Amino acid sequence: MSAVDKAFHGLRHMIATGRLSAGGRIPPEGELCEELGVSRGSLREAVRMLAALGVVEPRHGSGTYVSQLRPEDIIGSLSLTLELLPLSGLLEVYEIRRVLESHVAAQAAARSTPETVRELFALIEAMDATDDPTEASDLDHRFHAEIATAAGNPALASLLSVFRARSRKYQVFTLPEGEQMRRKSDEDHRVLATAIADRDPRAAAGAAEAHVAQTERWLRAFMPPMEEDSPA
Repeated sequence: MSAVDKAFHGLRHMIATGRLSAGGRIPPEGELCEELGVSRGSLREAVRMLAALGVVEPRHGSGTYVSQLRPEDIIGSLSLTLELLPLSGLLEVYEIRRVLESHVAAQAAARSTPETVRELFALIEAMDATDDPTEASDLDHRFHAEIATAAGNPALASLLSVFRARSRKYQVFTLPEGEQMRRKSDEDHRVLATAIADRDPRAAAGAAEAHVAQTERWLRAFMPPMEEDSPA
């Protein structure tokens, strides 16, 4: 194990066991270096790694603090690695996404409010009105994010946002068959939004699962290239 790994896992253990609590300041560098048996350079690199994961927060002039360790923030850091997946790897994740999107849709239907319903249908109308694939993709993301938020579990919403962010890199609506696929997607959105408006969790779950499964089939069939600058 390298010195950086030793420092990383040492700090990680202190946080996991509660010795360093959420929101608390970590001990001075010298104290940590002596306890962990590493150099200041190795310790600083370990701190940078933990900061990238949202576990600690360096504050200029104040020191380094353990973050609030909110599940949604920690889960959000998965984007650092999930965005490295090629399409073949992403497709393996779709089974997880189908289950989770189905669950949050059911929860959103059970907790449906007039405000949520209005927002969902407003987003659908905006999708219908645009000819810009990038804008349509952004609206699609907001539609699903609204449902996940309405479900009431920030950790689940964060995880699904990570999944969708990678999926959006593969733009199917710009393919020659894109217009037909987009119309089908818009129909799926209306079915899902209607089930949520009707406060029908079972119908909402089924609609969400079918919608995600359809997207997965398109990705498998067309294997579109990743678009660097345009979300999908």
